[in-house]
Parts: sequence; structure tokens; C-alpha cells
Amino acid sequence: MKRLHLPGPLHPLITLVNYDQDKPDLSDAGSQYLLHFYKIVFKSRFHGQAKYGPGSYDFRDGGLAFVGPNQLVGLSDDVAEHEGYALFFHPDLLYRHPLAAGIHRYGFFSYALSEALYLSAGEKQIVAGIFEAIGTELKTSIDAFSDTVLVSQLELLLNHCNRFYHRQFLTRKPVNHELIDRMNTYLTERISNRQALVKGLPTTQELADHLNVSGRYLSDMLKSLTGKTTREHIHLRLIGQAKEMLAGDLSTTAEVAFMLGFEHPQSFNKFFKQKTGSSPTEFQKALQS
Repeated sequence: MKRLHLPGPLHPLITLVNYDQDKPDLSDAGSQYLLHFYKIVFKSRFHGQAKYGPGSYDFRDGGLAFVGPNQLVGLSDDVAEHEGYALFFHPDLLYRHPLAAGIHRYGFFSYALSEALYLSAGEKQIVAGIFEAIGTELKTSIDAFSDTVLVSQLELLLNHCNRFYHRQFLTRKPVNHELIDRMNTYLTERISNRQALVKGLPTTQELADHLNVSGRYLSDMLKSLTGKTTREHIHLRLIGQAKEMLAGDLSTTAEVAFMLGFEHPQSFNKFFKQKTGSSPTEFQKALQS
């Protein structure tokens, strides 16, 4: 807060900034700094695009963007971007609360800016109400219950955001299904044309990079729409291709293992048995009989 010449926090580990009331000092605009806090940006309305780091997000209909600790962020010189609310909280606030161990479940802190949360009118009211409740609690004198109340309000906000993201995955089905189609096409080409001999096994990050989305967003979206994570989709494709190859007359278990990207046939044998209940050799024998 000192860097932006904003009012000091009312609590040492959490603060709520209302940019409509307190405008930051942008004399240091263009610089970057390492954020040691969780940050949640809430805009109920906005005209244009807000830039955060190298990306931008269209907040015209309101929304939420999330930043996790230890991420490099930049200070924009555009006054219009500093509208709405920003909630900052330090990981130490969660100390001795169950949320400390469960914060990793809220994967949207790892999403890219372009994967921010769009909010409906009703959802904006819910979020605004929680932000208001946090603001009211922060104005109350700190006592033995303050941290517990604030963490409870944070967890309520995060749980609502999980629900809203699930809704967003469903309401944006055409976009997301196009993404899934592109993923399946890439996996098919990647696995079936012997690229794996050079590149090795496909990874979740490789897929995310190819689709230009964050790895956590891709996995969460797939889990919501298909019930399976990115890793599980990769495994299904590998097993499908392995079965096709094992059914061929000239494919030995070792050949299949190397062509799929496994470094050792033993690793492939173990993987195949875990996924199918039988070894590659047993699968081939069953086909012959």
C-alpha cells in the first residue's frame, strides 16, 4: 500500500482497497514487483479492457480476476484500470485454519488473466455482498475472533467462485468443446505419428501450451465437462493407441512402448496393466485366442 500511497491496512494480513474512493499514486507506473499476497480484483462494471502484466481482460460486464502469491505483476499507468475493488490477503492469515491446507483446491489463482471469471447480475450481487461484509469486519476492532470471521468470509467467497466457474464452463460449452476437439486432434497426431519417439510422452503443460490456456484451467474445465482431468485424457489416448498397435501383427511390447514415448518397456507394462487390468502380453494373447 505504501508503494501506491494508499491508506494503510486496517489488519496486518488482509486489506480491501476501494479504487473508487482511493486512487493510487501511479508515479511508479511501468515497474514490476513480486506480489507476496493473494489478490482478488472485483469490478461490477467497467468500460474497456484492463491490462494486467502481458495480458488484458474485458471487464465491461463485470468480473473477478485472481492472482496468487509470488507472481510478478506490473503497475499500469492507465487510471481507468484502477476501478472497483482489490482484496489482498497474506498466506499467513490462513495459518491455523483448514483453508491453509485447502487453498490449493481453488485453482483459479493459477489461471491466466484471459480465463478470468465473468459474472451474471445475480452473481455480482453475491460477490458485492461478501466484499461489503469483509469491509465491515475490517472496520471492526481486532479481537480474538477477527481472523476466524475473515477467513470464513474468504472461504465463502472462494466457494462461490468455484460454483460460478463451474457455471461458466457449462454456459461456454461451444468454446470449451472446440477446445476439447483441438486437444483430441493434437493428441491423436502427437501419439499416432511416432512423434513420441523424439518428444517422449505428451504432458499436461504441453497440451495447455498448444491450446494457449493455463494448465490448471484446462484440467478444471475438462473435469467439469467430462469428469476427467487432462492427465486422464492423455492416458486414455495412450491406452487406445497402445491397443491398436498391440493388435498389429508386427508390434512387440517393446516396440509399442518406445513408439508411444516410454523410456523403458517395463514402465509401459506397468502403466498398461494399471489402466486395463492385464499386461500387454496378456492382451495380445487374448486377441489371438
